[in-house]
Amino acid sequence: MTTAGVAGGRVRPAPDGSEDERLGAAVALVGRENTYVTTTTFRIDGELEVRRLGFGAMRLPTEPGPAREASLAVVRRAVELGVTLIDTAYLYGWGANEELLAEALYPYPEGVLITTKVGIARSGPAGEWKLDGRPAVLRDQVEQALRRLRVDRIELLQLHRIDPETPLEDQLGTLRDLQSEGKIGRIGLSEVTVDELQQARAVVDVVSVQNRYNMLDREHDPVLAACETAGIAFLPWHPVAMGAAGANGEIATVAAELDATPTQVALAWLLDRSPVVLPIPGTSRTSHLEENLAAERVRLGPTHRDRLDRLSGPARNGEAEE
Repeated sequence: MTTAGVAGGRVRPAPDGSEDERLGAAVALVGRENTYVTTTTFRIDGELEVRRLGFGAMRLPTEPGPAREASLAVVRRAVELGVTLIDTAYLYGWGANEELLAEALYPYPEGVLITTKVGIARSGPAGEWKLDGRPAVLRDQVEQALRRLRVDRIELLQLHRIDPETPLEDQLGTLRDLQSEGKIGRIGLSEVTVDELQQARAVVDVVSVQNRYNMLDREHDPVLAACETAGIAFLPWHPVAMGAAGANGEIATVAAELDATPTQVALAWLLDRSPVVLPIPGTSRTSHLEENLAAERVRLGPTHRDRLDRLSGPARNGEAEE
């Protein structure tokens, strides 16, 4: 496996066989107030070690044909490049995305963690999707995910959203029962507030939170702070704000100064934000995948961080994509 490297000044993917720092090596950086050490890996629940820069599979086409073949190639390339955290959900193609990942990677390479999400179903009056955390629905979706992913146990299962029409204790209690049965290893949440996180932690051990978060949209800063305090993995979805990063003049300027791309700067900022942050950028193109992973090599100086930290504002377009 190779990690991201530098070629010709521009931050680019490392060639096979290069002598890049090995995955997990610590790099000393000057923090916002003190010198601290950041690593390229994180241990979810103190046990599951993953590369912090993961991959979100939502954007991958799953329909039969050339686009699906390209999707399979992207997933396999991600693992070749050292990605060990891959995020999917029942919502992504109503299970088709999970099946795609299994086709691409099964039998799974050692150390690869595929996390999926449940709790959204086609149970609306006209067959439209809606939040559905009823115990029977959650249990069925987990059973189906086990089948589609070809595993006996999902090491990290996340509740896609809290269903306001079903008691939280019933939703989490169902996942806790499945955990006791050995079908789920660990439980995470998605798009929650600090209060909801606290309520959930009173019922189950929460090891991850997946909320919308990026350089230009920091509504969930309090949730990130709570996760950092508790050592909970924070997986920002919509981590780059799509074209907004490139269109922002300050981000583009910093990228030019670092001979990087705006996307790489946005991801580097997330990695620098907190050691519990595990970005999961998604793409259906190998070139974009390699660009994303090369963000690990971007080193933000104190002045760069200060300038980028001052950027924030509504960047909610694409909210429904997660």
